[in-house]
Amino acid sequence: MPTFSDLTAGRVAAPSRTDSRAVFGQVMGLVAITCLFTALGAYLGRDAARGAGFLAFILAFGCLMGLPAANARSQQFGITLLFAVGALLGVGLGPILNYYANSDPGVVYQSAGATAGFIGVLGAYGYATRRDLSGMARGLFFALIGLLLFGLVTLFVSIPGGNIVYALLGLGVFGAYTVFDFNRLQRAGMDQATLIAASIFLDVVNVFQFMLMLFGGGGNRR
Repeated sequence: MPTFSDLTAGRVAAPSRTDSRAVFGQVMGLVAITCLFTALGAYLGRDAARGAGFLAFILAFGCLMGLPAANARSQQFGITLLFAVGALLGVGLGPILNYYANSDPGVVYQSAGATAGFIGVLGAYGYATRRDLSGMARGLFFALIGLLLFGLVTLFVSIPGGNIVYALLGLGVFGAYTVFDFNRLQRAGMDQATLIAASIFLDVVNVFQFMLMLFGGGGNRR
């Protein structure tokens, strides 16, 4: 996962409490709206073919890669791209959510509630702590690579309870990312709001998917 923070070297003036609240409000507002776009995309893509869902994921990844440059050029352009990421990821997730909604709607509600609590608790800790957790970046990156490799192994090697283990490891990795991203938010300026919102949104989406995997019994990895 790319790190979007850009704290310049040397002495950087800490934002005032009023500025910090404004940035926090902007970031969380963007995250909420992006999640709404994801819900809309999931509804529109609920019957999408597997190829269409895969294409939506590829397009979302492309938008994410272009987000830092777009935001540097124009904050409004960056916000538009962020909302596009949300909608495209929703289209990709649509068939999976539709499957659970038809077979066991309670799994979706439980996963959403657990995600909200998980992100809320860890995000509050990351934002409240006075420690600078920027040194976690390298370790988190390698943990993410390890998670991806383990996920690939479970696709080809039958491991008893492998999907459950994968989900728990994923929650550990993205729980740490949640703490890390909210800690960055504590010292961010308004020019970083869109990029940090993108990171937190990705934390939410990934945590939700792992919760869905756990509450769904570890199945339906697609």
